[in-house]
Amino acid sequence: MKNVDYIIVGDGYAALFFAHQLTKNKKSFVIFSESRKSASQISAGIINPVVLKKFTTFWLAQEQLDFLKISLGEIEKYTGINYLIDASIHRIFHDENEQKLWLKKSQTSELSSFLSDNFKPLEDVKNDFSTGLVKQSARLNVHGFFNDLFGFHESNAQLIKEKFNYNEVDAQNSIYQDFQFKNIIFCEGMGVKNNPYFSDIPVIPNKGHHIRVKLSHPILEDITIKKKHFLFPLNNGLHFYGGTYDREQLHEHIDQSAVEQLQNGLSEFYLNDFDIEEIHFGFRPTVTDRRPIVGRHSQHYNLYVFNGLGARGILNGCYFSKNLYDFIENDVPLPGEISLERFKN
Repeated sequence: MKNVDYIIVGDGYAALFFAHQLTKNKKSFVIFSESRKSASQISAGIINPVVLKKFTTFWLAQEQLDFLKISLGEIEKYTGINYLIDASIHRIFHDENEQKLWLKKSQTSELSSFLSDNFKPLEDVKNDFSTGLVKQSARLNVHGFFNDLFGFHESNAQLIKEKFNYNEVDAQNSIYQDFQFKNIIFCEGMGVKNNPYFSDIPVIPNKGHHIRVKLSHPILEDITIKKKHFLFPLNNGLHFYGGTYDREQLHEHIDQSAVEQLQNGLSEFYLNDFDIEEIHFGFRPTVTDRRPIVGRHSQHYNLYVFNGLGARGILNGCYFSKNLYDFIENDVPLPGEISLERFKN
């Protein structure tokens, strides 16, 4: 029998950022990964403190940005790489009214640290009304982050590449297969719907597509361009463009309508030819109040859930992993805004 402090089930941002908390605090753990590409692993990796449709921010945005930088610095100490890409978002304005609204909001105390009041025209794309720069925005090197951290955990015998079997959990005696554990953390995204312990949590699948394209004429600056969706360069000569949001078409194959939506969206501001080289999709676990779901099972106090990160998986996964760790290890109450208890009558 192997003794571990934690079993983590899942392989997205929630799982790996919680694993970082355990690594930092010298806790023993294993991660069960099915070795399938989760929604996290094909995500854009956008780090963005602003809702770019409405030019608003969100709960704890600055705190989450600050904590992410600290955490990525800590992760760099054991992988040797900083996965933060300092490439700001430039939002293309649709019209003069959007430009005026952005300028007005950039003067407010809530948004002055996020919205630049200096507009910048871009040379390589159509932007008749210029663009607004999102201060403190960036990207995560998604491929490097997951590839290197899986490699790190595998080299430390912390990664188990197999499907977790709920039927083999003996919660009463804290035994799973040949592991004696203290706690299990379920970080499964939409896979939670097959979890007999937490299948009733109110996560809603949101299907997102993105395309990887080869541009016929280069965009010279390494920035993230946003109009309807995000466009930015990848390391392999392609550009990422996406992603869509769909709560209706939830089947497990590509939606041609989503691909057409992306083609049309890119063509609005990139006026040259491009070829679609790859199409990807995944299912984001979202919650109606746009807050993660973190908490403990009502009967089995050694079973926990960390889910519902939505489209802000990087920021939510990083920041709230510490809330979960402190809740378990230090008896610090979870914020009511993210607690599983908020859904109970």
